[in-house]
Amino acid sequence: MLPIRTILHPTDLSDSARPAFELACALARDYKAELVIVHVVPPTRVFAPDGIAVPFPSEQPYEALVRLARVHPVDPQVKADHRLLEGEPTEEILKAARDVKADVIVMGTHGSSGLTRLLVGSVAESVMRKAPCPVLTVRGPFHLAPTHATPAESHAAPV
Repeated sequence: MLPIRTILHPTDLSDSARPAFELACALARDYKAELVIVHVVPPTRVFAPDGIAVPFPSEQPYEALVRLARVHPVDPQVKADHRLLEGEPTEEILKAARDVKADVIVMGTHGSSGLTRLLVGSVAESVMRKAPCPVLTVRGPFHLAPTHATPAESHAAPV
């Protein structure tokens, strides 16, 4: 069995990220793992008169920090650490995964396709290709069965 002690959950704080958060919380509960919740404030490129792109935060860090602090597990047994990062999302997520020694990354994907994906790319796809650990992507809502069994017990055959 894969030992899971630290779970990294990158979030863009949108409603579509909620199912991935719920799964990350369930895994953290079942494996008694620490959950590290990360939000990256990406820079917006502002072009100076000389044509040089200057990074400028698109979201106020304080505002993002307040929104991030509202993301917390329902189960009080799940230990969560919140981190607000600034920079390119893929790079910051990968750096965070290495820094916390994540055993798994659980993140949502918007399921973009076509022109949007071609022009913008997919953070989830980039993270999957470059991550130092397994990445679990969650696209839509699902229902988790409540359980208090340990991971080993939940997979045991009936006697």
